[in-house]
Amino acid sequence: MPKPRTSFLSRRGLVAAGGALGLVAALSACGGNTGTAKDGAGDKGGSSAAASGPWTFKDDLGKDVSAKSTPKNIVAFTGTAAALYDYGVQVKGVFGPTKLADGKPDPQAGSMDISKVEILGNVYDEFNVEKYAALRPDVLLTNTWDGTYWYVPEASKDKILKLAPAAAIATGSDASMDKALARTAELAQSLGADPKNQKTVDAKARFEAAAAKVREATKANPGVKVLVGSGDPDHLYVSTPKTSADLKYFESLGVEFVTPDNLDKGSVFFESLSWENAGKYKADVILLDNRTGTLQSEQLTKEKPTWAALPAVKAGQIAPRVTEPIYSYEKCAQILEDLAKTVQNAKKVS
Repeated sequence: MPKPRTSFLSRRGLVAAGGALGLVAALSACGGNTGTAKDGAGDKGGSSAAASGPWTFKDDLGKDVSAKSTPKNIVAFTGTAAALYDYGVQVKGVFGPTKLADGKPDPQAGSMDISKVEILGNVYDEFNVEKYAALRPDVLLTNTWDGTYWYVPEASKDKILKLAPAAAIATGSDASMDKALARTAELAQSLGADPKNQKTVDAKARFEAAAAKVREATKANPGVKVLVGSGDPDHLYVSTPKTSADLKYFESLGVEFVTPDNLDKGSVFFESLSWENAGKYKADVILLDNRTGTLQSEQLTKEKPTWAALPAVKAGQIAPRVTEPIYSYEKCAQILEDLAKTVQNAKKVS
């Protein structure tokens, strides 16, 4: 998975387990809420109520997730919730980067109105189990990078997963962007979203057109080497394109990536370089992690001379990488459109 960033964010301890455990027992006794997909969907993207009766969905962990009826009280990782919102499906609670220090929505919240959701945790490893139980969740939805539930803390995972069934969509080595998009759309449809809604149809067409633009850009400007990086005070993390759904898809469209040759021990995602060694790999373009808590190019240029000396930095060929995409066609179309422009306008400087 991409390295979660917590260095610059305050971290609160997990809620005491006692109250949550009591609620776990209570919910286990009475079962989850019932409701139709229409009840749990907003009208932003349009939705259609699913047929009454049991709800099932086979997730990307290979699990058949089920409920007595289409989930109404949905709790989701922020990025997953943002994708569902674009299809017209509203959630009750979220966990993951949702609100910035100034109160504005985190980029991972997408178009959601964050004032209308319960935020159970705003940083990695933070999840208020007691608040989660109080929502009486019907289902928990998130992504998976490596077979685990993304942003569900290991320390409280067992308590959380006892409260409601959980489903995950693959966004790591077992997927590519197009597959993750299709699976998220399937999940949204199972929850009542209308796949024939004009907004959804137009967004998918825009995504497909944007993919064609990337292909055209890579053919018109071959040989441009792209490094995918993320910075903190001590390291530049260089990502491999082989284990993230977005980068795998970009590569299939012709983007030529720098592939690190010495991944960190225990990681299949990146190689960490000390800032003294930031120039190890030659690149014409750098896609820089845009997540909250990572260092951005302006600050790096001021504080890290080796960053400022990189050819791509000198040439101004730095573009943001949406490291954890919101997997709706609307949001991913924008990512591809931006990538096409970046590749098209790049000059070889390495």
